Amino acid sequence: MEQVGAKRWVIPEGYIPPSSSFDSRALLSHEAACILNAGDDDAHIAITLFFTDREPVGPYKVTVAARRTLHLRFNDLYDPEPVPLGTDYASVIESDVPIIVQHTRLDSRKAELALLSTMAFPAG
Repeated sequence: MEQVGAKRWVIPEGYIPPSSSFDSRALLSHEAACILNAGDDDAHIAITLFFTDREPVGPYKVTVAARRTLHLRFNDLYDPEPVPLGTDYASVIESDVPIIVQHTRLDSRKAELALLSTMAFPAG
């Protein structure tokens, strides 16, 4: 398949709700980057987080295999440090091959769930 996507994506709006109304992982409040690698080579990805009141953190490193997708929860990122809950942040996602990135948030602080999903901005 012809490569599709971009090597740099930006999600300017990030926030992991600090609580959830449910204990089930499926309904736990979270932020995610849904990453598609439709190409023939593995994607080696570095994520850097930017904050309003402190220096950036990163890179968080992940790999998405060729012709695969990964729904990466920011809640699961721990190295170099856990992504803080209840804190505004933005992310820059860089890959060595073109990828597609979609941003999703599940906010389950109330029993009436809120789900947000949008395409990230392809920056290069």
